[in-house]
Amino acid sequence: LSGNTRNCFLSGSPDPYRNFIIKGLRCLLNAPNTEVQKNAHHPSGRPCYQSFQPLRAKITSLQISSVGQRPHHFSAWNTQMIRSFHTSPSFQAAPVALFWIIVKPAQKLFAIILGRSIRKWWKALPPNKRELFKESARKNKWKILLGVSSLGVLFVMFYFTHLEETPITGRARLLVFGKDHFRELSQIEYNMWMEELENEMLPETDPRYQVVERVVGHLLESNKDIPQIPLVKWVIHVVDKSEVNAFVLPNGQVFVFTGLLNAVSDIHQLSFILGHEIAHAVLEHAVKKASLVHFLDFLSLIFLTMIWAMCPRDSLAVIGQWIQSKLQEFMFDKPYSRRLEAEADKVGLLFAAKACVDVRASSVFWQQMELAEIIQGQPKLPEWLSTHPSHENRSEHLDRLIPEALKIRENCNCPSLSGPDPRLIFRLNLQHLLESCKDEETPNSAKRDLSKPKLDFPHT
Repeated sequence: LSGNTRNCFLSGSPDPYRNFIIKGLRCLLNAPNTEVQKNAHHPSGRPCYQSFQPLRAKITSLQISSVGQRPHHFSAWNTQMIRSFHTSPSFQAAPVALFWIIVKPAQKLFAIILGRSIRKWWKALPPNKRELFKESARKNKWKILLGVSSLGVLFVMFYFTHLEETPITGRARLLVFGKDHFRELSQIEYNMWMEELENEMLPETDPRYQVVERVVGHLLESNKDIPQIPLVKWVIHVVDKSEVNAFVLPNGQVFVFTGLLNAVSDIHQLSFILGHEIAHAVLEHAVKKASLVHFLDFLSLIFLTMIWAMCPRDSLAVIGQWIQSKLQEFMFDKPYSRRLEAEADKVGLLFAAKACVDVRASSVFWQQMELAEIIQGQPKLPEWLSTHPSHENRSEHLDRLIPEALKIRENCNCPSLSGPDPRLIFRLNLQHLLESCKDEETPNSAKRDLSKPKLDFPHT
């Protein structure tokens, strides 16, 4: 926060969250206290709720940095804790049904044994019986085709009879598991997390906890017209770990790591990230992901049986099984996860806009994360290898959504945004950084091109 006209994200402060806490509390502690765990069940037709007037009035005055202030050199910037930031990792925020955890390996083993048994049976048949079997199959090919088609129709019927409408977005989604049962399993996962992180939880008196509590409370209060939000008991946990992460379990348990507080530049970025995580829970992405995985794994059993039955040797069957699993991962699992992340970005931006947050800061966060990876020299993996969109694509996607979010913000009678666009400020800070590097090192043509970034912001 820029009371000292410096970009907290670009500063070389040895205690990177101190300015964030001091300036944040100065803004936030003037807001009425809210018990996040006791949201009122008051669904209303009003599109916007602005009960946190002091917070709403002051949160928009927070800026990332001053245009006239040159940032500190990035060598002093504490980026050690920043890794590839993945919100709501699938193994954390998408628990699967316990019975499926037990049955799934057994089903795969059964498919392998069945396919291998069919192969051995076929090899053991005398040549004359094989020919008789082939001839019988040719004579009854239409019956076999009808049976396979009927099986396919059953799968299609199962798929379409288990489609429901996604809250807020209205998109169709596949639901195999019951929501109530899924929340019970989420409670089991919550107990596991609490046991693991028990000694690293910050107390409620910690200023960092209070900042997160106020931000989450403000987001929930501003969006309580959405029916799913008042129905959940939201509980906040701040974990004192340098990992840049945050996630929300389906039962409303919010986990925020202090590494995330060190990585964000201001309250606006933090509000968007937490809005994104709340969106995952409201949209029930954990149930959607587990349902799709359950459905695809069941279909894959048929192909797994065929692979082990048709491959002449076990070694080839193992290779075929590996290829099948990778095709499923890269053609279905990972793209679906990226689509859920994009959907959570869109809805999280909506939540932030209704809370009168400067939504323009949302794309800056992912630009900062991309810059952090470049500084650390981390290899840039292709997006298709990840369950999350690349930082660059997330930033561009948010830039396309920001004009609509600004209109929502205006319709909620939020105060006008003052000061320059934080995206422009980030570019200027980057330009100053490159110019300072050019002064210290011998410039080359590549650096001269980078030192003059194109500052085009159609929505500024």
